[in-house]
Amino acid sequence: MKARNHAPPSVWRNPLHFLAFGLGAGAAPVAPGTFGTLAAVPLYLLLAPLPLWGYLLAVGLISLLGIWLCGRTSRDLGVHDHPGIVWDEFAGFLLSMTAAPAGWPWLLGGFVLFRLFDILKPWPIGWIDRRVHGGLGIMLDDLLAGVLAAACLQLVSHSL
Repeated sequence: MKARNHAPPSVWRNPLHFLAFGLGAGAAPVAPGTFGTLAAVPLYLLLAPLPLWGYLLAVGLISLLGIWLCGRTSRDLGVHDHPGIVWDEFAGFLLSMTAAPAGWPWLLGGFVLFRLFDILKPWPIGWIDRRVHGGLGIMLDDLLAGVLAAACLQLVSHSL
């Protein structure tokens, strides 16, 4: 059984930690990554109406911010990739939903696929997760999970 997530008190006092913890979603005592992904859904719904170039620009900026934000929070806490740091889930889920068809079934499919790839970490995600450190390492495995989930969504949508 996995240990319970213990969010540091700084999550509620430090705005950078609050952001890195997905606006507090990463402080959930269990399954912080799932709660972090769930907290990203409203942001996706806000960004979804953008043209593709605007959506990709927003996801790119969120990802670049995440490299710095996750790295800084990780250093502050003295823990590489604390389970409560879920900004990477925000970026990975948003990437999963790139050019996804509209509708709740697609949103649910993107959510499930992203969580599966993020949890199972198939190659090369697991390999990168073990070898790349710092803010880039925290972000990169989730971004790759997002790419795989997006590819699956696109394959399904184009085969229907």
